[in-house]
Amino acid sequence: MRVTQSMLSSNMLRNLNNSYGKMSKYQEQLQSGKLVNRPSDDPVIAVKGMGYRVDLDKNVQFQRNIGEAHSWLDSTDESLGQVGEALKRVKELIVQAANDTNTPEDRQKINAEISQIKNQLQDIGNSKIGENYIFSGTHTNQPLYKDGLPNPDATLTQKGLGEKIEINVFDGINMQINTNGNDLFKDIDSFMGKLETILNDPAMTGKDIGEALGATITDGTSTIPGLDALTEKTLTLRAEVGARQNRVEMMENRLSLQEVNVTKQMSQNEDTDFAKTITDMVTQESLHQAALSVGAKVIQTTLVDFIR
Repeated sequence: MRVTQSMLSSNMLRNLNNSYGKMSKYQEQLQSGKLVNRPSDDPVIAVKGMGYRVDLDKNVQFQRNIGEAHSWLDSTDESLGQVGEALKRVKELIVQAANDTNTPEDRQKINAEISQIKNQLQDIGNSKIGENYIFSGTHTNQPLYKDGLPNPDATLTQKGLGEKIEINVFDGINMQINTNGNDLFKDIDSFMGKLETILNDPAMTGKDIGEALGATITDGTSTIPGLDALTEKTLTLRAEVGARQNRVEMMENRLSLQEVNVTKQMSQNEDTDFAKTITDMVTQESLHQAALSVGAKVIQTTLVDFIR
């Protein structure tokens, strides 16, 4: 087969174009810091990169959800702590009221403080995060109490008050963030109402008050069954919240590790290895110059001059 000047010129131009393309690709990789700047550069790397980005986007959303879970659980824990402190003070006042040495003025002061604590407990029952009531189950837009009484709107569906609110904190993992406080506050209302009735009866002596509440009061200790049961229920709920807080922290750590790992994998998949790319580019430039030099000896000078 006869090799013509035209064939030599065409082959040289094709090789030079390929060389220019490789150098352009290396320059683009160095400028962008990415091995792939369009899917056609390397479809496999591009598809993997898309998968890593989806994982990172999901991770970001899970971390937002974790933040929401922290808010709910921290607020619930704080509120239950306030309930415990209020019940502790109620017990102190009952012990004080069961003393027959109280004057009418003393009884009046005790009654007034008990009334204020009752209001305070109802305020705690109406605790909110943003616009959401945390103890109203799925009725997050309804308070437990209105005007000092159980909210009729919230109690229309008792099931709703006891329903769980769950949030997605990881693939396939949902976590309950609310606490069913309806039963607790309902029992508190019942006890506080009974207590107010007893304390407001002027015929009741200190001994009568203690007996009416089933209290056993000795030096340094006191047992009031109804109130002690409320305190125990509060502690149990708070322990459940604490367990969930611990799990949320574990999930948060897991998400942080996943973010680091996915980011590392994505970097290894598509980030430019600058040392290697610079070496490849210098090598390609040398090959390109050699191709030009060889081509100048093969084809006509006028064509080489035109290319240069």
